[in-house]
Amino acid sequence: MSGLGVHFAISQHEAAQIRSIEDQRERLQFVREAIERPYFAFGPELRAESDRSWDAMHRSLSDGRLDWNGGTYPLNHVVLGGERLYAGDDYIVSLKTTEQVRDIAEALAGIRELAFRYRYFAIDAQSYPVPISDEDFRYTWEWFQGVRKLYAYAAQAGRCVLFTAEP
Repeated sequence: MSGLGVHFAISQHEAAQIRSIEDQRERLQFVREAIERPYFAFGPELRAESDRSWDAMHRSLSDGRLDWNGGTYPLNHVVLGGERLYAGDDYIVSLKTTEQVRDIAEALAGIRELAFRYRYFAIDAQSYPVPISDEDFRYTWEWFQGVRKLYAYAAQAGRCVLFTAEP
């Protein structure tokens, strides 16, 4: 099962700071200290936790697999898509630009529960680490609500979105 995932609505300045760090380990350390810590302490409206549902969320919004390049834009950018800012196997860091955030927010606004259910049950069950079930669908759908709300907020506020997780 995947580790805990979080989406952060960060400023363009913060995105530029992250991008400017060339060393992968230093970049990850910066994300943990300058983004994750303060955003958990002070900014509940600037983050959307997805617990372990980010895996199913990505699969449901892309092509049913956990693949950085699967599916079509903009839905395949909700979780894994975008600019991969860390290439290690121990952590995921993915950035979406303000333009991508607007596209994603618009696409997410139109997804209703029935459509999401259909997409969830189309996940490649052989590669998914837990059984495809109504219970897992509900779990994923509930966490999805916060992610959708964060993208809408970030789009309106002109912010980027940073996704982090420990796979």
